Amino acid sequence: MGSRFVWKIVLLLVFVGWLFIWIMLPTKTYKDSWTPQLKIKLNSTYFREQGINLLLFTFPIMLIAALSCIYLHLYSKSSSDQSSNSNKGQYFRSWKRPVLAMAPLGIVNAVELAFAVMFIALLVWSLSNYVYISFGHLHMHNAGEKVWMAKFRSVSLRLGYLGNICYAFLFFPVTRLSSILPLVGLTSESSVKYHIWLGHASMALAILHSVGFVIYYAMSHQMIEMLEWSSTYVSNVAGEIAALVAIAMWCTSLYKIRRKMFEVFFYTHQLYTLYIFFYLLHVGAAYTCMIIPGIFLFVIDRYLRFLQSKRRARLIFARLLPCRAIELTFSKNPALTYNPTSILFVNVPSVSKLQWHPFTVISNSNLEADKLSVVIKCMGSWSQKLEKQLSSSPDHLQISTEGPYGPSSSHFLSRECLVMVSGGSGITPMISIIRELIYRSTQPNTKVPKLILISAFKDTADLTMLDLLLPLSTTPADISKLDLQIEAYITRENGQEHNIESAHPKQLIQTIVFKHNPNDSAISAALGPRSWLWLGAIISSSFIMFLLLLGIVTRYSIYPIERDGRLYHYSAKIIWDMFLVCASVFIATSIIFMWQKRDNEAEGKQIQNVELPTPTSSPAGLLCGTERELESLPHQSLVQATKVHYGARPDLKRILFDCKASDVGVVVCGPQSMRHEVAKICASGLAENLHFEAISFNW
Repeated sequence: MGSRFVWKIVLLLVFVGWLFIWIMLPTKTYKDSWTPQLKIKLNSTYFREQGINLLLFTFPIMLIAALSCIYLHLYSKSSSDQSSNSNKGQYFRSWKRPVLAMAPLGIVNAVELAFAVMFIALLVWSLSNYVYISFGHLHMHNAGEKVWMAKFRSVSLRLGYLGNICYAFLFFPVTRLSSILPLVGLTSESSVKYHIWLGHASMALAILHSVGFVIYYAMSHQMIEMLEWSSTYVSNVAGEIAALVAIAMWCTSLYKIRRKMFEVFFYTHQLYTLYIFFYLLHVGAAYTCMIIPGIFLFVIDRYLRFLQSKRRARLIFARLLPCRAIELTFSKNPALTYNPTSILFVNVPSVSKLQWHPFTVISNSNLEADKLSVVIKCMGSWSQKLEKQLSSSPDHLQISTEGPYGPSSSHFLSRECLVMVSGGSGITPMISIIRELIYRSTQPNTKVPKLILISAFKDTADLTMLDLLLPLSTTPADISKLDLQIEAYITRENGQEHNIESAHPKQLIQTIVFKHNPNDSAISAALGPRSWLWLGAIISSSFIMFLLLLGIVTRYSIYPIERDGRLYHYSAKIIWDMFLVCASVFIATSIIFMWQKRDNEAEGKQIQNVELPTPTSSPAGLLCGTERELESLPHQSLVQATKVHYGARPDLKRILFDCKASDVGVVVCGPQSMRHEVAKICASGLAENLHFEAISFNW
């Protein structure tokens, strides 16, 4: 415990130091006192004007990312589930309680609100200092320019500087294989809202910056400047292209458009590479070093995902449920482990070659060591096309996967009581939680919480989703130790309360078994069982390679030209930076990935040589009485634990307030209105024993 604390303190100090540089950047002290001294010491012939920002803004984050990998390798296997019951964690519980639940912010707890306020304070602080310094040393850019016009131009320019601060953080939340997010208990899915917040802030600043300069050029009769691609300074044309691309991405990412026209959002958002390219050309090499850590780590993650997705996953069988849900079961490397609520990204080329969709992994890596299952609810055009293909009972289906990605711990599983609230397809993360607790209940000296599952469905057919709570291989002992209560609500049908036996639809589940294809392989971790160590090796080696290549290019290509008083094109420097980042990442990542691929393939061949049993029964069939008698355990226990309510919605406030345990975890996944309702109940302060957790895949 002591060594973990030391690691966290070291990483925290480096991060605080990095933030301190951002705070000092807009001040007069940094400009007039620090910068001259830093230039003397750091503007070498190997890095020129990039030296200062590489040391102060790039190096700290890359160091944190590399050290975090070592930390996660050392301590990720040590259970942190019991930490929530320690006295040390009691003080911080109130900070994680929701304080806001409203669109478009989503559900915000006290910690997030505090950091949001501090970030806004940083923006206000930076703008005020930038404006104060610039107003004291106004530059008149043409003869006869009025003072107020010069001030207007200065403010417009400084708004662009603030956008740079947002971009410094923008890519961290969407780096799926991140070593930084797990340190603060986040995943890329849970932190997508931060990316959205930063995206809105950066777009607002970018628009103000762009519109401000258009107005300035119009007032000063310099509209021709908008067509300038300067060889000695920033390119206006590059900035305008970046702004137009960003506006297109921003407009199509708004909630209503994203929900109704997902494909428009998805394909437009792939323009981010074009946007990054022109944005960096606009800001120049020195400012690029301020925001490059997030981009650098994102490029590593994106290229790793690309390499992993080139493998074809071995699909063993698929099950089509009467509720129009699909369960896909893949072969899995036994060495691959993951936590409940993990996410697997799936691509089916025969449906769409470009689209990737995230789905909750419902299987448990302990109960099902060689299989991995996800559930897909047929709601959109992509899933409906997949359902149509599967309905024709194909012999083989090509599927690529990325992940799984998940939380580094599941602390909420150690609560005294666990209330899980789901709506529709939101039940899938709950399936993974229940399967994990089934496994834990079979382990000696392990206490599991009392479970209450509140599920809202539209119609009776959706009840078949409950059949997935138990894996096919469940034995009577697997569920006998669970204190499980299931309350299912059918909102669009009227009737009397029933148990699951009489309410369950009698349709059969269609099972499709796929033939073995030697080109397919078992799902395994992208970098093998020691993923964190290998990711740390990629981060450190690629960054060192980048610095070496940049030093060589600067010393032997750029410096000789500038030393002789000749001009080296302003945009060429940033093109060199982008090229060297990509080259370093591609070389380092490819070598390590291919090295690990040999081991993964060797293990995969051993797995593929084992004939997996064909599923001849399913929990749905057992519950319906179509394949075995209902009295068969453990499904009888599931039937007895379930009560079905018709024509009503759950009274969530009553249910939650009736939980008298001293430590109640409340996990919710479902429509936005449901998540917000549960968050407001937990935030009301009327029940101090409620501790809120939200799972969401759309914001």
